[in-house]
Amino acid sequence: MMQTLANGFGQLESPRWHDGRLWFADWTAGVIHAIDPAGRIEAVVEHRSLPLCFDFLPDGAPVLASGPERALLRLSPDRTLTRYADLSALSPYGSNDIVVDGRGNTYVNNVNFEFAAGPPAGECAPGFVALVSTDGRVRVVADDLAFPNGMAVTADNATLVVAESYRHQLTAFDIAADGSLTNRRVWADVGNHSPDGICLDGEGAAWYADVGDRCCVRVAEGGQVLDRVQLDRGAFACALGGADGATLFVVAARWPGAERFTDHTAWDGTVVSTPAPAPGAGWPGA
Repeated sequence: MMQTLANGFGQLESPRWHDGRLWFADWTAGVIHAIDPAGRIEAVVEHRSLPLCFDFLPDGAPVLASGPERALLRLSPDRTLTRYADLSALSPYGSNDIVVDGRGNTYVNNVNFEFAAGPPAGECAPGFVALVSTDGRVRVVADDLAFPNGMAVTADNATLVVAESYRHQLTAFDIAADGSLTNRRVWADVGNHSPDGICLDGEGAAWYADVGDRCCVRVAEGGQVLDRVQLDRGAFACALGGADGATLFVVAARWPGAERFTDHTAWDGTVVSTPAPAPGAGWPGA
């Protein structure tokens, strides 16, 4: 049974279950919100950035990817933002998704082209994944990614899964002890879907959100479809959480047209939830 938790937002992304609340980013408004089980919504921090993705460090502090500053910013308890890592040497474009693994390493990806100008030509895609180590070092650990979107790390810290929207697949890498990525492979071919935000569950499956087909799909490694949740608007990202970890949260919105892209009310961004067959596992996590 689908339940609407909140609506009336802009383009929503980056849902995260953390400390008993669902956190999510309203990109067009430039605000990160948190909603508790009673439905109370708090605007946690405002930061104008497109994209505006975030995750949580091991100490619980939120860290967000800032396009304008081309950096990762850490949110302090007093609600101030300070620079956590400088990403300016990686790309002139703002970063997209971010995931912090169980060891405190931060992976951040970048589509690495001007989205409004359309996809670049050439066989080799410009997207990449960068690693921000716990010691502050920043380096690219994977390239040739066709619009890297959602990312997730398995519970054993051994595998990073990346949604490649333009290649219509989930791509996996083995994670080495130093955070490097090797053994690139197709984790799941998702047909004509363009996977956006993703999450993993305790049965080894992945959920991915698809904007065009207005759905979230649960797939096994190899691509077998296990479950599907249909929505009335584009699904941008999903997360598992709740009291037992087995609630699927989806952030969804309606495409308002390019001329109203920055009008956050035109998107009618909505947060919905529905029971899931298995609790969440890995990172992003609870």
